[in-house]
Amino acid sequence: MNDTSQHPEPVDDDFEAYVGLAAETAEARARELGWTTVRSLPPDAIITMEYLVGRINFSVKDGEVVRCWKG
Repeated sequence: MNDTSQHPEPVDDDFEAYVGLAAETAEARARELGWTTVRSLPPDAIITMEYLVGRINFSVKDGEVVRCWKG
């Protein structure tokens, strides 16, 4: 059985530290810290609420991260 939910998430990441970064810089930082999936969305985007282990989400406006959350 292939259960991807058993993979640990990166630890000790400060989500507020992404706010204000350029989207490309934030994505590079997230991947360096071990996030396997990086998702960039426009502010107030309509998205599904499914939780994905190892994913970090960025709300990006004018190329800058304005919000960050895991899952």
